[in-house]
Amino acid sequence: MSELQNQPRFPGIFSLVRLSAVLVVLSVCIGSACALFLWLLERATSLRIEYPVLLFGLPLAGVAVGLCYFWFGRDVEAGANLIVDEIHEPGAGVQLRMAPFVLIATVVSHLFGASVGREGTAIQVGGSLASATARLFRLRAPETCVLLTCGIAAGFGAVFGTPIAGAVFALEVLTLGRLDYRFLLPAAMSSIIADWACRAWGIHHASYPLVFQGTLNSDGSVSHVDIMLVVRVAIAALAFGLLSRVFAESVHRLAAFIKKLCKTPWLLPAIGGILTILLVMIVGNRDYLGLGVLPAEPGGASIVSFFGPTIYPWSWFWKLVFTVTVLATGFKGGEVTPLFFLGAASGNILAFLLHVPVDLLAAVGFVSVFAGAANTPLACTLMGVELFGAGDIVYFATGCFVAYACSGHTGIYLSQRIGTPKSASWNRVCGMTLREARMPQIPD
Repeated sequence: MSELQNQPRFPGIFSLVRLSAVLVVLSVCIGSACALFLWLLERATSLRIEYPVLLFGLPLAGVAVGLCYFWFGRDVEAGANLIVDEIHEPGAGVQLRMAPFVLIATVVSHLFGASVGREGTAIQVGGSLASATARLFRLRAPETCVLLTCGIAAGFGAVFGTPIAGAVFALEVLTLGRLDYRFLLPAAMSSIIADWACRAWGIHHASYPLVFQGTLNSDGSVSHVDIMLVVRVAIAALAFGLLSRVFAESVHRLAAFIKKLCKTPWLLPAIGGILTILLVMIVGNRDYLGLGVLPAEPGGASIVSFFGPTIYPWSWFWKLVFTVTVLATGFKGGEVTPLFFLGAASGNILAFLLHVPVDLLAAVGFVSVFAGAANTPLACTLMGVELFGAGDIVYFATGCFVAYACSGHTGIYLSQRIGTPKSASWNRVCGMTLREARMPQIPD
């Protein structure tokens, strides 16, 4: 297939005006839901740290969530991929119960120590509320596509506090290598309003200690582009791109392998829970449970810790193992915050090897590994600006673009369509989903 099939049509200007009021209310609701989710997540993380014994309940908690999905939520289990599919090929719609299912399941996962993220939950909450709103107002398919895209933007922007990145992410994640700017204005409006609503509830997002803001010249001015530093960042980005690919393929392949071993889907999380307990015993600490934004113990490995002078040589590997284990066995949450951890951790050790400022390469890795795994380099560059400041945008862009180019035709969202392949030899997969492109008969 040389062209994308079933592109969603765009509503006319009068329909967009009619949608504006709906989008405002929807975005406030999504932002408020994200605020509730982040508050619950913070409480769950605090309880897990205060009561370490909760970890031993992870297998049973996983089975309980698995049974709930098996009995009542099999039609929403595909999560974010279901929303992307619905935008490309409108069908039965995304059910409203996706929102409470994934929100509760993610909080439970974090309470008991699963190494999962939060963006998947925010995207699913946004998408399910958008779909319910479209059904409530009996909107046509083109208008529903707009609402679903805005739901993704609002959820992503609110949960990370990055509204501009959220808007661009909602466009990039639909089709690899192409952006449909017709959705940009409503997506940006929704993401900004949702972020405002989330913050209005008193939610504060983590801040990261990036001090590096350019190289000091001999005349006292600051240069934001050091060619040798750009080259070193690009070399590190090769590793970031490969790590993105390893992460995505490890989750997909391990999930397929475990499903062959265990034919009962609701039992799969028990395997992940038991393996997580064993991994904690092997590592000897609990640094790799949950989000890992802040250290559970003083001096422990965490995203914030990777910006400092201490080197953590194997943290990227252990977080990879912990996260792949639980995601492949069916725990709910998301991949993005663990990818932030992987990126910052790998940037931490690569900075030592390449003689790059540690905080700079931790920040570049933070956004670049996610860019490669989600195939969203523009959104991740903007995320770097929103989280760390615009002074290092050249390094963020270098890291994200190179990692994207090196990550291959795979990713964490297998429903993503391939609009423009990353190399000419892959033209035959144009129009396919990443899931279809991973089939054995397609050359790699």
